[in-house]
Amino acid sequence: MQPTSSFKRIGFNHIATVFMPALDRQIVALPLFNGKVSAGFPSPADDYVEKTLDLNELLVQKPAATFFVRAQGESMLGAGIHPNDILIVDRSIDPVPGKIVICALNGELTVKRLERDNGQWQLKAENPAFPDIVLHEELELVIWGVVTNVIHSV
Repeated sequence: MQPTSSFKRIGFNHIATVFMPALDRQIVALPLFNGKVSAGFPSPADDYVEKTLDLNELLVQKPAATFFVRAQGESMLGAGIHPNDILIVDRSIDPVPGKIVICALNGELTVKRLERDNGQWQLKAENPAFPDIVLHEELELVIWGVVTNVIHSV
């Protein structure tokens, strides 16, 4: 994703490149058709435009607290997060058990599901080929935010 006038590019010590939504964003309203597309048997097309849809409105609830980051690796495939997907992250959402979070673990960015099992905090992978990370005092952990949406190409 190349920065445009709608996004500010911020580098973090070569760990990641994060894109922040611009607060003075331009609204781009695209048509949202009334009706659903069948993923099973085809149904007659319904070409009535229900309304227009601004993807900022759909994906970014709190622009000042939201940033985008690109995923790498395959540890979160079970959650629908693939390599090169763009993750939309909201810093204003509480990182509670069950949420997928972006965090810096000993200075390295990672995306995992935050869980608490038997009183022990963990960062869980969504791919059995990758181990879960049990959190303890020797680890330096900073949670940057909660993943709210994933954008990937098909």
